[in-house]
Amino acid sequence: MKPQTITRFFDHLAEADPTPETELDYVNDYTLLVAVVLSAQATDAGVNKATKALFQQVQDPAAMLALGEAGLKQHIKTIGLYNAKAANVIALSAILVEKHGGEVPRDRASLEALPGVGRKTANVVLNVAFGEETFAVDTHVFRVSNRTGLAPGKTPLAVELKLEKAIPAPYRRHAHHWLILLGRHTCKARKPECWHCPVVSECEYDAKTTA
Repeated sequence: MKPQTITRFFDHLAEADPTPETELDYVNDYTLLVAVVLSAQATDAGVNKATKALFQQVQDPAAMLALGEAGLKQHIKTIGLYNAKAANVIALSAILVEKHGGEVPRDRASLEALPGVGRKTANVVLNVAFGEETFAVDTHVFRVSNRTGLAPGKTPLAVELKLEKAIPAPYRRHAHHWLILLGRHTCKARKPECWHCPVVSECEYDAKTTA
């Protein structure tokens, strides 16, 4: 996709939704981190349902440690892989208390050192909590980037690096969410809904399939 096409691509997304936000419910930086860890291989809706009562009771690492792993499991048992996720949340909470004064660190290395936190999760936290211009490549972003021709790549990291180079400065802050929401609600995996897509005029997939 040419630079001018990419600019128009994001022009359309910005016009349709000027200030996109995560669909995960959270109270503060810590609960955001927990929600993102829990969202791996799970839907945001499912995570929100499980954390509604949890985040009323727990809003910091110390409170999570007081709840304990067994108590946490009772809240999140409807989420896939909840046993492993509960162990990770308790472990990362202990590290936040011991090494970071109970606060979520703002640097990638410290985030990725936490149990259950990989590059994608760190990117989400850096973007949403701290306003960093990061690009978390989940299945939706990966699909949209490849299907539209925006930033094709064989791996999430390859796509992320291409997005890093391609996205114009004015759009970098919100690009992550625009692409996720586009993939989740419009550019769906099995059947993209091109008829109401805001970027259909710039999309290479549409050009190929309608020619």
